[in-house]
Amino acid sequence: MEKTIRTIKRITAFIAVAVWTYVIYGFLEDPAPFAELAPYCMGSTMLIFGVLTGIYKGLEYWEQNAGEDK
Repeated sequence: MEKTIRTIKRITAFIAVAVWTYVIYGFLEDPAPFAELAPYCMGSTMLIFGVLTGIYKGLEYWEQNAGEDK
């Protein structure tokens, strides 16, 4: 079970970084000056990595409780 949870954590982190890279690339392609895009860039970064943190905390909780079930 621990190996599965570790794998899910890695896949989730990879997906989060891939989504973040895609979003940032989208901001870089926008013709607007970066000063106007900065709040959106910061907001999307906080949202993406906030969701990642929540998923990690859930997986750690699952991992902890899976060890107690044995």
